[in-house]
Amino acid sequence: MSSDTGRKQFWKRNAAKMPGSIQHVYGAQHPPFDPLLHGTLSKTVQKMPTTPVKLKKVSTFQEFESNTSDAWDVGEDDDELLAMAAENLNTEVVMETANKVIQNHTKLQEQNKYQEIQQLEDRPVRLEELPSYINSDFKIVKSASESQIPNPSGEKHFLQRQQSVPYQPSAAPVGKSNDPASLSTAGLSEREAFRLEKFIQLLAGPNTDLDELRRLSWSGIPKPVRSITWKLLSGYLPANVERRDGTLKRKQKEYFAFIEQYYNSRNDEANQSTYRQIQIDIPRMSPETLILQPVVTEIFERILFIWAIRHPASGYVQGINDLVTPFFVVFIGDHVAEEEEVENVDVSSLPEEVLRNIEADSYWCMSKLLDGIQDNYTFAQPGIQKKVKMLEELVSRIDEQVHRHLHQYEVEYLQFAFRWMNNLLMREVPLRCTIRLWDTYQSEPEGFSHFHLYVCAAFLVRWRKEILDEKDFHAY
Repeated sequence: MSSDTGRKQFWKRNAAKMPGSIQHVYGAQHPPFDPLLHGTLSKTVQKMPTTPVKLKKVSTFQEFESNTSDAWDVGEDDDELLAMAAENLNTEVVMETANKVIQNHTKLQEQNKYQEIQQLEDRPVRLEELPSYINSDFKIVKSASESQIPNPSGEKHFLQRQQSVPYQPSAAPVGKSNDPASLSTAGLSEREAFRLEKFIQLLAGPNTDLDELRRLSWSGIPKPVRSITWKLLSGYLPANVERRDGTLKRKQKEYFAFIEQYYNSRNDEANQSTYRQIQIDIPRMSPETLILQPVVTEIFERILFIWAIRHPASGYVQGINDLVTPFFVVFIGDHVAEEEEVENVDVSSLPEEVLRNIEADSYWCMSKLLDGIQDNYTFAQPGIQKKVKMLEELVSRIDEQVHRHLHQYEVEYLQFAFRWMNNLLMREVPLRCTIRLWDTYQSEPEGFSHFHLYVCAAFLVRWRKEILDEKDFHAY
């Protein structure tokens, strides 16, 4: 009886709490009610009394529905709906119907997928037409997250994510990565191939996440995507992929406008000493086999002279010439074979348009770098003086023994650290190591101006044994 009473109480309503007749709500598919067209319908609608009337207890759904009929859209199917509502559905029938719906839906999905695969197999597809979510083994993966990951057994498998969305890059990264052959994972270890794929997916999106790109770049950038990554992290290229081509063309055009405007003044009396110093410094750079090529020498002379003219606060200072080399070598690497050493490539064999683009890109990226450390090259070079002092204080805290040893033998930090700050270690380590180091510098928001200080300190700590064993520093 308690259950019957509860059931009755569920349907019980107090008419006094009802605000009045519930009006019809029409959507786009149902026009507003027209009494001329629906005259018979208006007769069947029961109006609520204007004064509250206490309703009798209702014990069945049909009685409840009849007392509140204005809450329902009245139509031709009312009798059928009420009959269905009154009918008790069999559980087995419900389950059987549900299973049939699921099976039909699954079959339909499989048929659609099979048709898509058949279309791919029937049409000859060129390699450059394949999107990034089809890997080199021509296996279709469902999303960008389904990259190949290493397996202890040596087999390749895919990391899949639920509710995956097909990854369709809107544009390929600028540079060598426009050529799918340049992004081949042949010859790479599984770890290297996996990292390269992560970079490709990130760079090909409509808006590159620069924070994520920095995180990936900190431990090194794969060579095929290093050029585009450096341009993005240096602030030369925008994160939006649709704006990149336009930005490149505009900045390259702007650079050669500077050439036309300023370069002819290199032999003027006011600029002659600057240009002469640039000519003296370039042959001292490394790698010599690359720098001493006439076409490369001319490119570096233009880059350095234009930068000096446009930055009169500092002008040209020895050391700036070394900062062009990493950018130039990385951008040249986009246009040479994988097995060919950039240092030995014949630059004059490259198309003129390619060389013009490399020259402009090197100028702007070097300018972006120097914007953050320009006080290193202004009068008296206060930026370097400050950083050398900071290095001394840092080493005194992290390795007091090395610090005391240097002072004991009257070795001033400025004697060896000035060049470290002025040339950013370009003269201390091989070029390939500098490029790898700059991968991390680029990923740090203040890599060249702040993080470089800690790298220099790490050098002293790394070779502390050799430093402590040395007694005669004047021989160096």
